[in-house]
Amino acid sequence: MNWIILIVGGLFEVGFTYSLGQARESQGNSSYLWYTIFVICLFASMGLLMKATQTLPLGTAYAVWTGIGAVGSVLMGILVFKEPATFWRIFFVTTLITSIIGLKVVSNH
Repeated sequence: MNWIILIVGGLFEVGFTYSLGQARESQGNSSYLWYTIFVICLFASMGLLMKATQTLPLGTAYAVWTGIGAVGSVLMGILVFKEPATFWRIFFVTTLITSIIGLKVVSNH
């Protein structure tokens, strides 16, 4: 169950990255709304990470959580913010995903 909590926490990390991107592109009250969503996602993400580390190894949980956030943020940048999808970006995101799966596989939990 805590792996699911950790994954959801990682997705909230992607949410706060997305919110920052949207706030940067917004003006006026709209930017304040995006900053509010950023703070909500930030607290949710950190809270779920704290919950997951009650039973999962801290180093593994943190690496998986940040990995989900990193992969999700890069994919969000490519798909939503039209950042370049170069061979090397895709290559390194793929190696990161492989590493995240590897950490899950070798974890005792």
